[in-house]
Amino acid sequence: MRLAVRTSLAQHAPSARRVIVALSGGADSLALAAATAFEARAAGIEALSVTVDHGLQAGSADVAARVAAQAAALGIRSRVVEVAVTGQGGPEAAARQARYRALREAFHTEDAAAVLLGHTLDDQAETVLLGLARGAGAASLQGMAPAREDDDGVRWLRPLLSVRRETTRAFCAASGLAPWHDPHNDDPRFARVRARQRALPVLETELGPGIAEALARTAEQLREDTEAFDAMVSETIEDIVEHAEGGISVSVAALVSNPAALRHRIIRHIVASEFGVSLSRLQTLEVARLVSDWSGQGPIDLPGCAASRRAGQITFTAPQRPGP
Repeated sequence: MRLAVRTSLAQHAPSARRVIVALSGGADSLALAAATAFEARAAGIEALSVTVDHGLQAGSADVAARVAAQAAALGIRSRVVEVAVTGQGGPEAAARQARYRALREAFHTEDAAAVLLGHTLDDQAETVLLGLARGAGAASLQGMAPAREDDDGVRWLRPLLSVRRETTRAFCAASGLAPWHDPHNDDPRFARVRARQRALPVLETELGPGIAEALARTAEQLREDTEAFDAMVSETIEDIVEHAEGGISVSVAALVSNPAALRHRIIRHIVASEFGVSLSRLQTLEVARLVSDWSGQGPIDLPGCAASRRAGQITFTAPQRPGP
């Protein structure tokens, strides 16, 4: 546990003065907090815990206060942040969005080098399995990255992605730590809970042990492939993309000369970088048909832009705004 945290800090926050641990009070985050407290102290780094009170359960303020007291007992300065859970996508998604907003704000306010999250190998396996069930493609199947910097400049670290959930529980027991059990983690309304309590155990029983590890390995391999593809896309785009009136264009011949997998990534990359939109698989294939199966069809309306073929070019343009 401590080695995982030590390695993560050394690789991804080598000159850190302060790091934040996202501390819910569950076994995973509590074990992470304890390991971080030890490793940060040895490295001369200040560790701060942030506990987010979503206010979704009776007594949530008391739970948050107990968790903060546990952090203080570990020698970690603690903060409790109350958030309002509002937004689209259901209560689970809205709570996640509110939690990450609070952590981002703490990161900037505290001038931290990183936010440490307690996701384990089991969480990774569940993420990959859910992505597979949705047919979401490689972007989803590569799961959670051990280190990632978002558009707001926040560096997220997940030191425990190679650690099993049972190990964090054993670590807490051996360290005399009393984790809090979130009842939402047993609520079968949530797909992740069903994956954890039903789907994965059935797979382990029917296909043999090691399913969680295999899913986590799959995520790691796909992340490696994605990094290689992204490098190829960036190099290719520099040579084939041109600015056009009201948008950007790429030659049909250049797209045809690339394999379909790379062609699709180029299309998605152009739309994401120029218009800030992520295309679905179906939308990407519709644009690709302008290249490989064109029979004179007109423009394709996409979120935030339109794609059309003319004069041997695929042109992406922003929608026309109505005049005054």
